[in-house]
Amino acid sequence: MTKFFTLIPAAGSGSRMSSELPKQYLYLDNKPMIYHSINTLYHNQLITSIFVVLAPDDCDWIKYDWSEFSSKLIALNCGGATRAESVLNGLTTAKQKGLIDTNDWILVHDAARPCLTAAQLEKLINELTHDEVGGLLAVPVSDTLKRSNIQDRVTHTEPRENLWQAQTPQMFRYELLIKALQNAEKLHFTDDASAIEALGFHPKLIQSDAYNFKVTYPRDLALAELIIQQRNNP
Repeated sequence: MTKFFTLIPAAGSGSRMSSELPKQYLYLDNKPMIYHSINTLYHNQLITSIFVVLAPDDCDWIKYDWSEFSSKLIALNCGGATRAESVLNGLTTAKQKGLIDTNDWILVHDAARPCLTAAQLEKLINELTHDEVGGLLAVPVSDTLKRSNIQDRVTHTEPRENLWQAQTPQMFRYELLIKALQNAEKLHFTDDASAIEALGFHPKLIQSDAYNFKVTYPRDLALAELIIQQRNNP
């Protein structure tokens, strides 16, 4: 029977946050940021395990109490220099440990998207379970997009029709995802769907909303804090 696994690449430093502490450990509502992603994934009944891929020298993970997620949570200290490398290393390690079968679904989610909701996650799984390729959460682009030159002058306006902003989780079967990542090791893709596309496949876009944004800059942290506090104290 096909199973569902999630993988969170968490080996990065989050340099754009201007913090010495890796971004995934910055506090949101009195919890490290990655806690909120884990919490949403953990409470989905279809998800068997959550793999968190950490840097080999990560000394921060063990400072926190993760016992409430112990029935599903597995930390793997095999992160790489890039996101794609961390995902590939995590999948390879999990397979070597006999934890994943080739036909299982893998949902790769960013540690820095703490505002993912249970409804978004459920919608993604329900709409892709019988899909031949897999897909990802995304939102249609609504803003006017400008292309600039190196002097930050507008060169032209990009048409926004059929443009989407990619989010996570991104959901693909293990066998296809591992093949795509191995094929794309030197191409430096910023998400898993791009690696799938490079093989000639067309991932399905599952409409999400702007609340599932990626925390990248300090100002994003304040917005995520507000959203999570409002959800926890309706």
